[in-house]
Amino acid sequence: AFPTETVYGLGANALDARAVAKVFAAKERPRFNPLIVHVPGLAAAETYAVVNDMARILAEAFWPGPLSLVLAKRPACGIADLVSAGLDTIALRAPAHPVAQALLAEVKLPIAAPSANRSGRISPTTAAHVEAELGDRPAMILDGGPCPLGIESTVVSVVGPKPALLRPGALPREAIELVLGVPLATAKANERGASPGQLATHYAPNTKLRLGATSVRPDEALLAFGRDVPQGGRLTINLSASGNLEEAAAKLFAALRELDQAGARTIAVMPIPAQGLGEAINDRLQRAANRG
Repeated sequence: AFPTETVYGLGANALDARAVAKVFAAKERPRFNPLIVHVPGLAAAETYAVVNDMARILAEAFWPGPLSLVLAKRPACGIADLVSAGLDTIALRAPAHPVAQALLAEVKLPIAAPSANRSGRISPTTAAHVEAELGDRPAMILDGGPCPLGIESTVVSVVGPKPALLRPGALPREAIELVLGVPLATAKANERGASPGQLATHYAPNTKLRLGATSVRPDEALLAFGRDVPQGGRLTINLSASGNLEEAAAKLFAALRELDQAGARTIAVMPIPAQGLGEAINDRLQRAANRG
């Protein structure tokens, strides 16, 4: 397991089907759910995928960084079929974290890496979270401190004629649309998505979530946002008292993890604006709430 600027990843050699299978087993991840492959940069990406003009524009603007691009996979590129769940596309990302880049430089291999947690659970943003989730399943955990962005990469498909947002993430939609000069189509979440991060239920604590809360009951914990915070819950964590969405994104998963340990009946979640990084934050909260 290793840190990225988004969350910690559980990595394996993307060219080795047995190694990739161990990642799926460690996470208890369904095999129809593809993985993101981490590469040093654009030149490496072209080894494994067909990089069209749109992809090149985005990679040059945002790599290394929290953007994963779904591209047409090159025939006989060597990437294990399990990585892309048998699809003819592949999701690639060049991470910005210095530890992730150092790891890629050292191994000189593409690294397939989903988040280093059990499938469907809260994503890890510290090495301690990884250990708590997976125990000794990873052969090694590289501790790079807390992940600075704290929420997964944005996933954009550039395979078709129009770019599509498959998963909101740490790079806001608005920044991508500004560079491309066209709006992103939005894919609907479903249970068997064509890219990573598409499962309708994900990022879930054991405690149920109550979204859109404007009050909190005594038996609830509260995930707050902004200055006007209701009182009376068992435990309150404010993602950002100043209403800063970057701060909120960075704290989201660690806060959910802490609130999940509070012994509350439910976690009440205050409304969070939907623009910018708020789109990704609300996406994660909605999927977490879908746990039922």
